[in-house]
Amino acid sequence: MEGTSTMPDTSNPSAPPVPPTPPVPLSALLAREDLGLRQIAGPSDPRTVIHWAHTSEMADPYPYLLGGELLLSAGVHIPDAAGSGTYFDDYVSRIVAAGGAALGFGLAPVHDTVPRALVAACDAHGLPLLEVPPQTTFSGVARAVWQLMAQARLAELRRVTEAQQSLAAAAARPDPVPAVLRQLAQRVGGWTVLYGPDGVELARAGRVAEAAPSGSTPVARALAELAAVVRPGEGRTAPSSATDTVGGVHLSAYALGAGQGFVLGVGAPHREPGDHTIASVASVLLSLLTGEHRSGSGAARLAALVRVLLGASPEDVAPLLGGERWVVVHARPAGDGPAPDAVAASALGAALGSTLVDAGGDVVRVLMPGDREPTVQAGWTCGVSAPVGPHEWAAADTQAARALARARATRAPLVRHGERPALADLVPPADAETHARALLAPIAATPALTETLRTWLSLHGSWDRTAVALSVHRNTVRQRIARCGALLGADLDDPDVRMELWFALREG
Repeated sequence: MEGTSTMPDTSNPSAPPVPPTPPVPLSALLAREDLGLRQIAGPSDPRTVIHWAHTSEMADPYPYLLGGELLLSAGVHIPDAAGSGTYFDDYVSRIVAAGGAALGFGLAPVHDTVPRALVAACDAHGLPLLEVPPQTTFSGVARAVWQLMAQARLAELRRVTEAQQSLAAAAARPDPVPAVLRQLAQRVGGWTVLYGPDGVELARAGRVAEAAPSGSTPVARALAELAAVVRPGEGRTAPSSATDTVGGVHLSAYALGAGQGFVLGVGAPHREPGDHTIASVASVLLSLLTGEHRSGSGAARLAALVRVLLGASPEDVAPLLGGERWVVVHARPAGDGPAPDAVAASALGAALGSTLVDAGGDVVRVLMPGDREPTVQAGWTCGVSAPVGPHEWAAADTQAARALARARATRAPLVRHGERPALADLVPPADAETHARALLAPIAATPALTETLRTWLSLHGSWDRTAVALSVHRNTVRQRIARCGALLGADLDDPDVRMELWFALREG
């Protein structure tokens, strides 16, 4: 008859699944002073773990073992002549074949010492052998295993909970995608990569040695290949996640979103029990940040796009998007950063509270409801238009572009387009437009001159800041302004002339 096992009963297939318990290092059990266990044979490997304790006095315990057990025996099954034959060698080999993690031999009441032949067999087969003193019961050993498992489970749950909280906080940052990748890399003690639908790395975080671009190291290539396994393809169903181990590094890949091709890759030198749960939480957050979900609002945006393509006016589609007043934001990475990609643009839109994002070219454009106040975004330089109705979306786009140019020139993180001055309200719009066309006619055919003059006047005649705003050399600015003065026949040093030209440029 088999003794009590600390493994949950799985004999009933209809029983509800029990959450798996983390394994216990054998060294932690040996460190329990109340047990007094002593290892007397077999390898002393700190990586040896046990999954449960099991008591058996069967001469062949193989049929009753599932693997990972600390098998406890008092040697009742040992025959008197066992030491002179192959009994112990056969006994230990069967335990090892069944996947037993260690053998605990109890002293008393049957044996006063551990048989030398058993010690030799455990050394020969590489099975750790523990001596269980007479005062320690097998039930006490099993209870200690469960206590250590409970402590490990509590520590794991605490670690997972803290990781969930930190990942959620990272997702709320102005740069959510890089922040989530950094936090995940820190939590698993490794590195993370976000792959786009085409397999190109969009972002990565973690230890520099491992977080190398795809193809530069065997491990990086292996992770990129693993990402391809979970990426959806035509005519095949891809798994949601996959794992592999290359060069001692544990690799994992998680498909993001609803089959759009984004993949999260994770690499770590060690794999802890809660790592999969933590990475799964991160993949959900990244799916929300990178995916275009077909929710009710997504369907409304798609309907609005279709109507515009079929000839509807902005006023007709605006109700589908929500809101009566709108703000346009133009943004570029601060400094001389690289051109924004789709993920960075999506993250910026999420931070501003809008999914209406255009990531074309060097500038990201975001259309957002006017009741939301755009704020400074870390890592971005932004220009913001005045709140407008749908019929003025094009004008707001121009306002945001000019505000961005001014922000870059003044090195401000965010600049808002000012309200129209009262002077403009005194002149009928038609008259103002006619006057502007007549005044600016000499330079109207050369957009570069018009834009340079507008930027130069908006920056109070600063050559350097105008050059920065237009991304040209300051000598080019001087040459263009001189050309404007010659074609207009005006003294651009005269403040009255500047004021009149500025008025015309605003109205033209």
